[in-house]
Order: sequence, then structure tokens, then C-alpha cells
Amino acid sequence: MSQTASQGMQPGNLDVDSANADASLKRSLDLKAIYAPVSSHLASVEKILRAELVSETPFVDQLLEHSWLLGGKRIRPVFLLLSGACCGEIGEPHLKMAAALEMIHTATLVHDDILDEAKTRRHRATANSTWGNKVSVLLGDYLFTHAFHVASYSESAEALRMLAQASNRVCEGEMRQNASRADFTLSEEDYMRMVSEKTAELCDVGCRLGAFLSNASPELVEGFAAYGRDLGIAFQIIDDVLDVVGHTEKVGKTLGTDLVNQKPTLPVIHCLKHLKEPRKKEFLALLVDSGATTEKVIPFLEETNSLEYARSVAQGHAESASKFAKSLTPSAYAAALLKLSEFVLQRTH
Repeated sequence: MSQTASQGMQPGNLDVDSANADASLKRSLDLKAIYAPVSSHLASVEKILRAELVSETPFVDQLLEHSWLLGGKRIRPVFLLLSGACCGEIGEPHLKMAAALEMIHTATLVHDDILDEAKTRRHRATANSTWGNKVSVLLGDYLFTHAFHVASYSESAEALRMLAQASNRVCEGEMRQNASRADFTLSEEDYMRMVSEKTAELCDVGCRLGAFLSNASPELVEGFAAYGRDLGIAFQIIDDVLDVVGHTEKVGKTLGTDLVNQKPTLPVIHCLKHLKEPRKKEFLALLVDSGATTEKVIPFLEETNSLEYARSVAQGHAESASKFAKSLTPSAYAAALLKLSEFVLQRTH
């Protein structure tokens, strides 16, 4: 193996409804095309998820079916599969780890929805809005613990350690974010560290595990990990933007929760840094008001071009990921990694 390797919508507006549905379908089709080189392997991962997320207890089985249906883009398992395929053959350890990684990601979604009091996710009612917080906490815990059971079948203690360490960092990032709620003195540097832990860590470890399980060199493993981290950061920043200017019907989940939960996101941090008094004081008062809405906040963000700034930061990370993908020996898998970086940027508008 070479080192570079095969390495605001209004209700009742049918035209807008149709346009959003068409755009959502187009993105889905785009991803299907990007995933094509590993589609058979991804189908195997889906079979593992379906087989593992079942229970003889009807109520538990209902909860696990809900968690399986939360499956969206499956981008983290795809990161693992594409990275692995760039560096060698995909084997059973890759498939088990990809399934485990998706379980951990789903567990974080379940817990996030509890913390954010979100009502919808993937166009479906969240577990917490359906069964309450107590049951949802247990569902998230089940997914976390069962993920490591599945991951153990990779028969690699080092790979299992990587996954455990990444999971720990995700939890630390989530705790850091909750500790920073209503702290509008948070710096951009602190925000980036939080995002790197909370969101980008699982993208990083997905790419890292794929390359590692294909016996890539340590240097190449780190290159893939950096690729995943860059796209994870870009993805989260774009989520920050969409939470303010996105459409629930298009994005598929409850929006505006960052404002309701007083989370200092990148657009807000940038805006506070560049607003002059007395507008800054006025904006701060709005942010700490539990009645803050996207409609009230957007004028401030537009005044300082903070939404565009956030998009530009996301673009910088996506371009860094693209640069790595272009450095790989040409293959269908490397081309897919490049297209994924382009896909992430499509979400900015």
C-alpha cells in the first residue's frame, strides 16, 4: 500500500413547500451518488444496526426502532468506510466499528434533544417529546453501552480505545457547552475548542478508525483524522447558521433552540465582538431574554455580517478537507471524500 494511497417558510405556501421538498430530495440523491463506492458496505452496516437494535421486550424494541429511524445521512460510518477503502480492503472490523460509531452518534442526538427540549429530529417527534426525559436518558445510555459491545467485535483493543476516547471527548464538549450557556463573554477560540470536541470528534475518529483498521501509516491516519475534524467543524458552524436562518421543514429538526437555550454560537460571538454601544447592550439584553427569537436576532447579525463570517469560517475548514482529499492517490473513494467536503458547504444557504 502506498502512503498516499489508494488512500422563512410560511404555512400554506405550496410553492415554497415544494421547493424545499425538491431541494431535500436533491441533497439525498447527491449523497446517494457520493456514497456509491461504498454503498454495499454501508448496506451491511445498516443490517448490523437493524440486527443489534432489537429487544424481546416490546416497549424497549419500540424505543430501539425509533433510534434506528433517527438515522439520517450516516455520514460518520461513510467517513470510516471511505477512509478505510482509500487505504486498503474493507473487512468485518470496519463494518462493526461503523455501526458502533453510528450508535454513539445517535445516543448523542437523543441526549442533545433532551438538553435542548427539542420536539422534532429528522422530521420525526423526538424521544423526549414522545416518552419523556427519563426514558430518553435510558435510551441514550443503552445506545452508548451497546455501541461498545458491537465495537468489541473488531477485535482491536487500540481501535476500541480510540472510540472510547472520542466518546469521552464528545461528552466533555457537551458538558463544556452546557457550562457556557448564557456566557456571552465566550471567545471564538473557546467556541472552536468546544465544537471540535462536541461535533468534530466523531468525524475525526471515524476517518481515523477507517485508515487505522486498513493498516495505514501513523502519518496517513492523522491526515484522515484531520480531514474528518475539519468537516465536522464546518458542519457544526453551518448548523449554527441554519439554527437562525434555516427552515424547520427543510432542515428536519426544531430550530431556534440555540437562542432559547442561550448558547453562544459563532455568529453570536462574532456579532458581540463587532457591535458598538449601545447596540451591543441592546443585543445582549435580547440574548438573555427567554423570549429571544430568530426574527429579533437576525437584524443584529446582519448588521455585523456575522452570518457571512460564520459561513466563511466553515468554508475555510471545508477547503482544508478538500485539499487533503485532493492529495490522495486518485480513486473513486478519494473522489467521494472530496465531494463530501463540497456537500457540507451546500448546506450554508
